[in-house]
Amino acid sequence: MIMSDNDPKRARIVRQRNIVLIVGSALVVLLLVCLVIWRLRRSVHEAETEVTPTVSVKIVKAERENIANHISAVGTIWPREKADVGAKISAQIKKMALLKNKVVHAGEVIAMLESRDLEAQRAEAVAALNEARANERSLITGTIPKTNAEDQKALLDARAKVNNARATYERRRALFEKGGISKKDLEASQLDLTTAEDELRLQEQTVALRTRSLNPNDRALAAARTAQAQQRVATLDAQLSYATIRSPITGIVTDQFQYEGEFAAAGGKLVTIADTSTVIVKAPFADTAVAELKTGDTVTVVPTDSSAEEMHGQITLLGRSSDPTNRTVEVWVTLGNDDGKLRANGAAQVTVFANSKNEAIVVPASAVTLETSDANEGTVMVVDAQNVAHETKVTIGIRTTEKIEIVEGLKGGETVVVEGNYALPDGTKVETQTNAEDADKD
Repeated sequence: MIMSDNDPKRARIVRQRNIVLIVGSALVVLLLVCLVIWRLRRSVHEAETEVTPTVSVKIVKAERENIANHISAVGTIWPREKADVGAKISAQIKKMALLKNKVVHAGEVIAMLESRDLEAQRAEAVAALNEARANERSLITGTIPKTNAEDQKALLDARAKVNNARATYERRRALFEKGGISKKDLEASQLDLTTAEDELRLQEQTVALRTRSLNPNDRALAAARTAQAQQRVATLDAQLSYATIRSPITGIVTDQFQYEGEFAAAGGKLVTIADTSTVIVKAPFADTAVAELKTGDTVTVVPTDSSAEEMHGQITLLGRSSDPTNRTVEVWVTLGNDDGKLRANGAAQVTVFANSKNEAIVVPASAVTLETSDANEGTVMVVDAQNVAHETKVTIGIRTTEKIEIVEGLKGGETVVVEGNYALPDGTKVETQTNAEDADKD
């Protein structure tokens, strides 16, 4: 085959044309692929935009109000006064009524013990006392009764003579001043008075000398025996008084341990009396929490007995020592119980409102998502004016079962989500229940 000179040039032109066609086709394919990808992405974005939901949530305002820390513990109800009444002597119970759950008054007789043996012993002791006193009198007055009687008579006569001489002298002196008698008669009366006084002094010294002449040791021994007999009578009187058992306080008999006819041993308990008109709730609080408490803090007491109502009181006593076993401190709350609804030895939930703060920024507890249950930091979903929820970091302070104080992160007045905030993404469009309700009404 014979080719012309123009064949190589034509072949080159053909190759160049083919290359241009291939490159053009590739560019067209690339543009088509880019267009398809662009359309797919746009479709996906539009689809995502169309399916993004609006979440329905419940909101409240972050308000400024007073808040206090709530600290709780389970306490025991104790009567204000309690007395365990027992027998001080061993004897049979002669008389005792059924007293459980009955009201007794201070000084009221609640039991009588058998005491006939004590009465016999007392009669014997009284006879011994009379004998000791007679012996002492006989020793003091002397061993010769007649002489002693004569001395006592002479002493009385001397005193009477002095009184008579003094009266006569006074009358004669009055007459002498008026000129009724002579001075000689007045001097005779004065002499008689002086003589009578001298005789009285002599008789007094005679009686005193006779008394001192007795043996001092015998007198002391007689006095000691008399005192011993008196003490024996006093002891038996005390034991006889123990046979009558009286209530030391006014209250209710919560327990009765022995009954009429039984033998009561000395020191054994008969009844327990409790004054429940006022009760003391004693609750053990953790020693770390007691540092926030003080006398006078407001307290709410809820007895475990469902029939009793919530009661309010104040802390009246904070323990000065801590229990080393469970590291708790006893806190007392005094409550009135005139209606008797609170039972002694019952249990009650004691809640103390401590560490109160005024004008604090407060939100419901459900509005805060804490990092951990005991953490002091968390997040709050704040809704802006366009109903978009934004996650906001906050620092909390005082917390109660229902509310939490926000120390940092909010200024007050913000709208926060309280329902529907769990796992709610930041920037989510929300619809409040209030707005939804208003729309339904419209």
